[in-house]
Amino acid sequence: MTKFGIGQPVPRLEDPRFITGRGRYVDDIELPRQCHGVVVMSPHAHARIKRIDTAKAKAAPGVVAVLTGADVVADKLGSLVPVMPEDMGGPKGYRTLRPILTSDRVRAVGDRVAFVVAETLVQARDAAEMIEVEYDPLPAVINLEDAVKPGAPAVWDEAPDNVAVGLMMGSKDATDAAFAKAKHVVSIKLVNNRVNANPIEPRATNGQYHPENDSYTLYSTTQNPHGTRSHIARDVLKLPEVKVRVISPDVGGGFGMKGAVYPEDALVLWASRRCGGRPVKWVSTRAEAFLSDSHGRDQLVTGEIALAEDGKVLGLRVNALHDMGSHVFDASIVVPLFAIKLAPGVYRIPAVFATAKAVLTNTPPLQPYRGAGRPEATYLIEQLLDRAARVIGIDPVEIRRRNFIPPAAMPHQLHSGIAYDSGDFMRVMDECLKLADWKGFSKRAAESKKHGKLRGRGIGYFIEEAAIFNDRMVIRFDASGTLTILAGTHSHGQGHQTVYAQMVHEWLGVPIESIAFVQGDTNEVSLGRGTYGSRSMHVGGNALKRAADAIIEKAKPMAAMMLEAAVGDIEFKDGSFHIVGTDRSLPLAAVAQSLHRPMFLPPQFEVGLEASGTFAAEPSNFPNGCHVCEVEIDPETGVVTLARYAAVDDVGKIMNHLLCEGQIHGGIAQGVGQALMEGITFDSDGQLVTGSFQDYAMPRADDLPEFLSELTEVPATTNPLGVKGAGEAGATGAPPAVVGAILDALKPLGIEHIDMPATPHRIWQAIHGRGMTKAAAE
Repeated sequence: MTKFGIGQPVPRLEDPRFITGRGRYVDDIELPRQCHGVVVMSPHAHARIKRIDTAKAKAAPGVVAVLTGADVVADKLGSLVPVMPEDMGGPKGYRTLRPILTSDRVRAVGDRVAFVVAETLVQARDAAEMIEVEYDPLPAVINLEDAVKPGAPAVWDEAPDNVAVGLMMGSKDATDAAFAKAKHVVSIKLVNNRVNANPIEPRATNGQYHPENDSYTLYSTTQNPHGTRSHIARDVLKLPEVKVRVISPDVGGGFGMKGAVYPEDALVLWASRRCGGRPVKWVSTRAEAFLSDSHGRDQLVTGEIALAEDGKVLGLRVNALHDMGSHVFDASIVVPLFAIKLAPGVYRIPAVFATAKAVLTNTPPLQPYRGAGRPEATYLIEQLLDRAARVIGIDPVEIRRRNFIPPAAMPHQLHSGIAYDSGDFMRVMDECLKLADWKGFSKRAAESKKHGKLRGRGIGYFIEEAAIFNDRMVIRFDASGTLTILAGTHSHGQGHQTVYAQMVHEWLGVPIESIAFVQGDTNEVSLGRGTYGSRSMHVGGNALKRAADAIIEKAKPMAAMMLEAAVGDIEFKDGSFHIVGTDRSLPLAAVAQSLHRPMFLPPQFEVGLEASGTFAAEPSNFPNGCHVCEVEIDPETGVVTLARYAAVDDVGKIMNHLLCEGQIHGGIAQGVGQALMEGITFDSDGQLVTGSFQDYAMPRADDLPEFLSELTEVPATTNPLGVKGAGEAGATGAPPAVVGAILDALKPLGIEHIDMPATPHRIWQAIHGRGMTKAAAE
């Protein structure tokens, strides 16, 4: 247990399979008599469909079926239904239903118009190009700010102002009063740029209809197999869930983007039924992914803080626009919700008033992306504090010290009603400053200056609300004494097989090599919620602990009988049942084997040994951390080099130090990508400009320094294990740290603002806009 127990840096048990090419992904699955599907997408951002001629495509070689929106209507299929605030007790809004194929009006480039099924992928692609669609173009609105202007084209007639729903939290009167008595008022307007998730494995799906029992099997790259089953069965096919089996095998990353049900998931199942039960496979190309995957972020926000003379924040105002794209899709509404819910960050702000609008535009839909509103909230409050420090003339570290919520104030209730349960923010920041060698910066800056470079440093302190919903975990022994964990969560890179095995190994003493792991199959795992929102350790881990405790209690009577002792005299420790006060013991595995005996099992015992545990994130947990970045800027070119990066994260009780660090490092890379280079861009007609990796930049290894990363434990009080989320930390802390460092480097030039992504061109323009190049570093 010392080597493999909780907290140990056990390398991922999954990795040998992955690095030797033995992973099993959806694209690896080939089914007998399988066909291939291709989606025809709209080339227009907004248009009426006047006519679709499929005759040539249907006559093309190898074509099995050509399906359109008219067929969807004829077969009485339903649409994909999003979550709205009213479902959680919030305000009513306009709920956009997303058909799996559009029959009347396209609202974004990439809207699905037709689906071609053929014997081979090449034949399907050739036939798709033969479909003739006559469109009647309509005025489109692409820009988020333009969409809410009076007279803007309506994406949906039922929402003429292009606002799907408005959200509001806090007290306007109290906040107005705070601003009225403020010594200083600082405001800022920020763009949180639209990005694409770009997981290493594109989306893929393979569906089969079984006419013999009128059921379906779907292989999908989803993060949420049971949720996928529910949406497809209930909303689209209108069947009992038992009729649909979803299998999500190995999945190569998701980042929230794969948490939704996409039209293609339903299309392959329906097409298989139309094709007499032949399986239909669809795999996204990278170009299709840029158009058809849901994007992330895309917020325009204005923030203001009111400060006393000593730099203490008295009030905060937030007014945000969040792009939903053409549809409020799946759970995209939680992004503006979390962005205003966590607006104060880790700071004690007496008065807050925050509003957000979910805005519809003629662009592809958006979806929660790693952090989902938490990065937006953090970016705003950290940028505001940096600007306030410059206005007041105090150190950016000092202004944070004066406003941190102290540990003694926990639990601390926010304007939104949630309460932080734990956190030692000043200690975490001090640890990060030490790790970053904050005091040694001036020497490094002087050295950069000698080489004609500008050097700056930035701080990003974040907090998140992590974990949501309940979940169920099952522990099952077989007749050999081997244990299987059946997980309702879903690992797609997190390493659940390893961490859950460590936990069970410590609690039950079963050798880690005797622990099997099952996930991602709705027939094998009866209930599950998937993985997103840093929920798995909080919900899945605590449910697993309850299952382990239940195993012990179920096995104890059999152990007592086998040891010929009273149940009250039996205790469990180190993987065995012991008679208290003696040296007599029996391993748990032996008890499990006895409970599997085929005959002569005493009638008071059930056959086998299995137990389940459930747990709910009610309340959630609040991971937090401080990130410090140093950059070096070449004023001649605008090129930014990340010179140093330090992070200290409070993730509560650490289950596996190595895997936790890996999660944080990956998140930092994504956050750096958003801050410096990533950005989805459309032209004025709604055409995607950044439709490939030639146009959309992704961070590479040589863009990143060696991360100086440490974890600290301030156990959560909201769950027995004391765990906090870790998966979204890096993506939340990195953008304010990186952009803050850039602005610090540019401060001598009088440059106070730059939007993400802070590309070399954008920085070069800012420098040249002030007529400064060589003189910049002097």
